[in-house]
This record gives sequence, structure tokens and C-alpha cells, in this order.
Amino acid sequence: MASALVLWLAVYLSGTWAVDKGNFKTCDQSSFCKRQRALKPGESPYRALLETMELTNTRLTLQLINDNNKVHLLLELYRLQGNITRVKINELKPLKPRYEVPDVLIREPPTEPLSLLSQDENGVVLSLGVESQRVIISARPFRLDIVEGHEVLMSLNSRGLLAFEHLRMQKVEEGMWEETFKSHSDGKPNGPSSVSLDFSLPGVEHVYGIPEHADTLRLKTTDNGDPYRLYNLDVFQYELYNPMALYGAVPVMLAHHAQRTTGVFWLNAAETWVDISSNTELHFETPQTDVRWISESGIIDVFIMLGPTPKDVFSQYASLTGTQSFPPLTSLGYHQCRWNYNDQEDVQSVDAGFDEHDIPYDFIWLDIEHTDGKRYFTWDPHKFATPKEMLQGIMDKKRKMVAIVDPHIKVDSNYKIHNEIRSRGFYIKNKDGGDYEGWCWPGSAGYPDFTRADMRAWWASMFAYDQYEGSMENLYTWNDMNEPSVFNGPEVTMHKDAMHGDWEHRDVHNLYGFYVQMATAEGLIQRSGGVERPFVLTRAFFAGSQRYGAVWTGDNAAEWDHLKISIPMCLSLGLVGISFCGADVGGFFKSPSTELLVRWYQTGAYQPFFRAHAHLDTPRREPWLFGPENTALIRDAVRQRYTLMPYWYLQFYQAHRTGQPVMRPLWVEYPQDPATFALDDEFLIGETPPKLNYFLEISYKNNFGIVLYFSGFNLKPSFSFQIPVFQRGGSIIPRKLRVRRSSSCMEHDPYSLYVALNPQVTQKTAEGELYIDDGHTFNYEKKEFVHRRLSFANNLLSSVDLAPDAQFTTHSWIERIIILGASKPSKVTLKTAGKCFTMDSSR
Repeated sequence: MASALVLWLAVYLSGTWAVDKGNFKTCDQSSFCKRQRALKPGESPYRALLETMELTNTRLTLQLINDNNKVHLLLELYRLQGNITRVKINELKPLKPRYEVPDVLIREPPTEPLSLLSQDENGVVLSLGVESQRVIISARPFRLDIVEGHEVLMSLNSRGLLAFEHLRMQKVEEGMWEETFKSHSDGKPNGPSSVSLDFSLPGVEHVYGIPEHADTLRLKTTDNGDPYRLYNLDVFQYELYNPMALYGAVPVMLAHHAQRTTGVFWLNAAETWVDISSNTELHFETPQTDVRWISESGIIDVFIMLGPTPKDVFSQYASLTGTQSFPPLTSLGYHQCRWNYNDQEDVQSVDAGFDEHDIPYDFIWLDIEHTDGKRYFTWDPHKFATPKEMLQGIMDKKRKMVAIVDPHIKVDSNYKIHNEIRSRGFYIKNKDGGDYEGWCWPGSAGYPDFTRADMRAWWASMFAYDQYEGSMENLYTWNDMNEPSVFNGPEVTMHKDAMHGDWEHRDVHNLYGFYVQMATAEGLIQRSGGVERPFVLTRAFFAGSQRYGAVWTGDNAAEWDHLKISIPMCLSLGLVGISFCGADVGGFFKSPSTELLVRWYQTGAYQPFFRAHAHLDTPRREPWLFGPENTALIRDAVRQRYTLMPYWYLQFYQAHRTGQPVMRPLWVEYPQDPATFALDDEFLIGETPPKLNYFLEISYKNNFGIVLYFSGFNLKPSFSFQIPVFQRGGSIIPRKLRVRRSSSCMEHDPYSLYVALNPQVTQKTAEGELYIDDGHTFNYEKKEFVHRRLSFANNLLSSVDLAPDAQFTTHSWIERIIILGASKPSKVTLKTAGKCFTMDSSR
């Protein structure tokens, strides 16, 4: 086993950088996926037993029967607040309970009354209370349609692909009670337990979401290949334009056409495959997309979000799983990282290099080599002997540090963390009841059971300053390898028959990283007495992970296509609630050309999470190592980021309040323009509520002359090494132009307002907002902030308090106002606090 680890590490650390697809299953190699996919559309064996229907004020229940095996299922239907319909299907009398996902929903969703409109021997019709929306349940075969007027919005089981493998007594059935992949055996004590359901979307040609995949924004049909897979995995330099699973899984899909946006949230944490087919190529008069969800275990628990607008769907999903956490302002600045900075002197040297070359940054990062032998919560006694001294040094410059804390724990009787977890019985167990052990960076490692609330509470307590020796208030956390990664496990992850209490790992797999980040974020909050907002970066994630911090797109490569794919990958995450996304600037594997590195900085500066990172074996690539001309270009990109920090902070405040994405595709703002529906090399930052049109528009391609699409027309400009960023006419964007060494150093600096008048209207107008708080505590929840709407109309710039009951004192002020698209005025008058000042601008 030790030799296997050495071999794996040799491959991981070598220059042979490409994914070994043979390490990961295809659908044909996953027995439940193969079984389910073998079922073809046709008449469903399930019918509804209408005589069993019960309708209360909050839900409808109805039994379904499979006429082939006579197994009864229980259908539950709920009308939820906010134009959401919930459908649950479980066995009526399972041999043992089936897993239902906890902790992802922020509360039990509030219901609204269902009313019966009609019933006969063929089915029932229920009112959803919104205009003419109805649910039609057909009895034979079972089918559920959601209808508005004469239009079918969505159909369930219209293709007859509902398939619910009931729990049963063991008998000989190939692949159902044991399965092998390569040298690994998966014992299945519960036998076959997969579930499947199809959804038909009339009128829809474009579907999005279900991250994480390195693919286009618009999801492709899967008829001629594998389905999209959702199964959190440590994939070594992933392949692009591929439905393979990656590090995270959010089982949410959005469907869009010019008249409506809808969404489907499939709440299941087991391995899941998603098949997509379309009639578009068959040239039907009415387009339709059909989607089939297949999960290995658990139940069917699906939330149908009926929009009708994109922003309605975002709000509906946020009402279920919460909004993006409101990050500390400093975390929106630039982050400098590599695997690894060698020692404290190296950290000090890199820190000084940023000052010497006048490039701001906020966080410097330490990877796994900073620890004492890969023992997390520790420091290498030789290379990082005085961590507080190091942290104090960067604190004196108002900067911060992130250190990695992974969830695999070195098995070592001299290691306090391991001893405590073992003594408390907090490790995940193997199928025989002993502590599960696998290989990861420390060698033999145990894996804490983060599905346990008491384990998460203990983990959070380890971030206290008196527990995490050497830590200070400017040290934050990075959770990597939390899929979980098990080097010698099947598909480089945990055996599915490992046990989390009463549940197999197969039931909870995609939740593991979600729980790790949850516990870590809680630890950072607790260490400050509940005062300070945390910053935690995670690689693995699930629905609801947005509540706990940031994610990144994993181990990318220094290639142009990897730069390009970073845009649709982050756009897809934003559509399903995770706004705080970025990619490793420059690429993690390989070495970028100078041009690629510069272009990546220019792109990364306009993505929500802005961090450079590199592999251990790559040459150093601090921003000043590529000649004065390129240093200047990188400096300019980073400084642009810092001038726009007030705008970024406002967008994250809005995302936290409303669930709207920070970085969004063009179709979200132009939902009736079909030319935007498949664009994924341009994006918007910011939103356009009614009469509030402000955002930045970006496009990137690997050439100097590019064609930008603005809704309604194309523009072909040439940018050389400029950044193709546009402020929309009709918007007001706040900036801070005095760029200093970090964002904290700019806290009290003045604001400049960039007013871009709308050239398409006779009366020149513009609107925007300004949001200010202390930038790091939860005091904004106590109404300690400033939030003002800025308006320009009739040659008058004014502001209105959007939160009259809030109070906050800032030392900043408005230093200058730049009006774009206006002729020079003859005079300017300033009115404030009852005073009036007039300036003759002709002088």
C-alpha cells in the first residue's frame, strides 16, 4: 500500500500532466446508471391510486403502484411560497429508512394551500394559486403536468422513465449486491436502490447549470455519449468539454426561452447522472428539451421553480438554500498563492516584492508544505518556526494570510488532532466497524465524519486561538481535497460502503465538502466571538455551499482553453447560487507563456475570486518576473480591480440580500434576446433592476481583434493589451482611485463616481448605488451601514437613503464626479446640509 502511494505521488508531482480517464467510471461502468439508462421511453408501469389521495391544507399525498412488481410508492405534493412546487416520492413501506438530505435547506419551506379543481377516474386537477397555474395528475399511467393557461410548463414522467428500485431481501442479481471497479470492490448491503425521473420542457432549447463541469455554459445533449455526472471527485488536470464529474456537484438546472425561465432542484446527495435530449435537430415546430435525473440511492425530492423570470428563479432557489455569504471586503482583493512558499523568509520576500513593484494584494497563501509533516493545524518547526511573527509582519501592512486545512488527518499517535478524533469516535467507519483509513498527503489518514453535528462543533472549536497554535485574527482557511480525496480509493475517493453512523457513504458523498466548509466557517466565526465574517475557500461543494464562502475551479492548466473555460464554469456556478468563484490565474499545472499570464490576470481581475496559484514543480511566477512591460500590464490589471472594490462589494451585498448572481451571462439581463442564450465568452457584473441599469461588460478571446455582442448589435474593436471592459450607459459606478498596498489601507479613502449617461434616450439619465459598512464584521445585520441610491436626471445628481433606519459613520467622502457622455457645463452647483456652492466651470 505504501508503494502504491509513492507511485501515485510520483505521477502527481511529475510533468506528465493529463487526466487518466481510466480512473473514473463511465455510465456503463456504473451498474445503476447502466441499468437505468437501459430503460427506454415508453408507457410507464406506474399508475396513481386515486382512491388513496389525501388533500390537506399543506399537501397532497397519493399512492403510486408499479404494476410490474406491485411495489407501492408514496407521492407527496406541496405548493410552496414563491411559486415553487415540491414533489417527493418514496417507498410507502421501505424495509429500512431511505436517506433524505438534511441541512441543505435553510428551513422547512413554508407552504401555501392547494385546492382541488376537479377529479375523475382519469386524474385530478389542483390549483397552484398563481393566475391560471394548475397541476394535473394523470392516473394511468402516472404523469404530472404543470400548466399555465393552455401552456404546459413542465411534465414529469411523460416519457415513462420514473424508476424506483425498492429495497429488498438479498438474492442473486448481477451488479446489484456487489460491484467492482478496477481493483476495488463495493459491497452493497442494501442492494439496488437507485431512483430516476424524467422531466419534459416544452418550448425549451437552452438549459444551464448542474455544475461542476468543464464545459460550455449551455448544456449539451447527451444522446451520443455519457450523461453529465455529479459526483465530487479529485480529478487530476481535468479534460475540457466533457461531462465527467469534477470537484463539486450542485443538482440544479435552469431552463430558458424568451417567454419564461424555470428551474429544477434535485435534492439528492448520492452519485447522480443527468441525461439531456432535445428535438431541435429533428426540426419539430415546437422545440422541447427532455431531462432525466438518475441517482444511486435516497429518494426523489425535487423542487420545481416556476420563475417566470431569471431573477425570480434565483430568488426561489435562494429561498430554499440561502444566499451567497457576505464576504469580508478584503477577500475581494487580490490573492497570491503557490504550492508552496518555502519558509517565512520566502513569504517576507514575496510580500516585499509587491511593495517594491507597487502592486496591491490582500492575502498571501500557504499550501500543505507549511505544516509539520502534513499535520493540519500545525506549522513546520524549521521553516515556519515563528508563525505569529510572520503574521504580525503582514498585519502591520494591513494584509492577511490563508493557510490550508484539509480534512484527511494523519494517523499518528503523537498528533493531538488525530488522538482527539479517534478517542471521540469521530472518524468515518469502514463496513466492518473500524476507523476508515485511506492514503492522502500525510500517508495513512483518517477521515472525520463531518455529517455529525458534534464532530462539526468539535472541528470548529479547533480554530480557537488557544487551540490552533500560531494562529491570529488575520489567518483564514482553505479547505482542499474535501471531495473527499483518497489516493488509494475507488476513483480517488472514499469507498461507498464506508459508514457514517447508520448511513453508507454512497448516500452522503456529495455532502462531504459542504459539511467541511460549514464547520470551518463556523470555527472562524466562533474564534472571534461571533463578530467577524469568515473567509473559507473550498474545492468540493454542494447546493447551499454558497452560505459558507468561496469556491474555485480546481486544478486547471496553463493553456488558453483553460482560461476560456473559466468563464462558463464560473457563470454556471453563479446561476446556482455560488457567486464567489474564480480560477487559478495563470493555470495550476504547466507554465504559461507571458502573453497568456498577462491575459489571465486581465480576465481574473474581473472575476469574483481573484487568486494566482501554481503547482510545486512550475517555475516561480510572481507578477514582476516577466520583464518591466509585462509587470506594468499586470500591475494595471490588479490596480483596476482595486479601483472597483466599492462596486464589487456592492454586488456581493446585493447577492447576499437577494440571491442574484454577481457574475452573470448576458441572457439573464436580456432574457428575450435569443442571440445571448448561448454566449459564454462575455459576461456581466451587476444587475439591472427597473430603471437601475449598471454593470460592466467583458469579453475575452485569444486575439487582438474581437467581436463583442451588445444586445441588439455587434461591435468589432481592437484591444491589443487593453482589457475589453465597458460601463453601460445609464449607470453610476463608485470607485476608489487612490490605490494602496491593500484594500484595508484604502478604507477611509474618498470615492469617485463615474456617471455614464444613457446615449439612447433624449433625456440623459443614470442610476447606481453606493454601499458602505465596516467591511469585516456582522454589524451590518444590526443596521450599521450606509446604502444610497444615486440618480442623475435633469442635469442633477442626487442620492436617496435606501435604509433610513440604518446608521454608520464613515471617514470617506465623495472626491470627484466624472460624467461620461455630457458636454462641459457652464457652472456646477453643490447643495449639501443646507449649504450651496456654485463654481464657474468656464475658468
